[in-house]
Amino acid sequence: MKYLITLLWLFAAVPLLALEWQELTSDQQRTLERFEQNWDALPQDKRERLSLGSARWLKMDAKQRKQMTQRYQKWQGLDATKRQQLMGQWRKFKDLTPRQQFRMRETQRRFKSLPETRRQAIRKEFRSLGVQDRARALQRMEQQARQIQRQQQQRRQRSIERRP
Repeated sequence: MKYLITLLWLFAAVPLLALEWQELTSDQQRTLERFEQNWDALPQDKRERLSLGSARWLKMDAKQRKQMTQRYQKWQGLDATKRQQLMGQWRKFKDLTPRQQFRMRETQRRFKSLPETRRQAIRKEFRSLGVQDRARALQRMEQQARQIQRQQQQRRQRSIERRP
């Protein structure tokens, strides 16, 4: 009986915990003004996401906002299938360990630092591979990345050892 009463109380309390429009800062309200009329009808998780997103937006400088707007427009231009595919890849990335995420980001950073012609050649070569060949190529790239990391660590260690 106590369990049932506790559950009922928790469910009754949920609307009290909902993020209200008045709880937003005035800057957030200006940023989210198009949602004001329907705010109470929005699910709690959507309200929270909008609140957090507006807070991030307000912390951005003009250049960051421009980049974010361009990314959003690009995202909106994708078809539903492509968006679902990208969301699946994002979920897989979020399931990686922090170390694996770091390695993925480093690999992407190095790839982006290559000249455009080199990146295009790598993409073309990778797309032309079969499934098994792609898997082997990915393994080779991971081995090369680990080797580069070891070399960088060794260089750092040597430079530390040389210091007086």
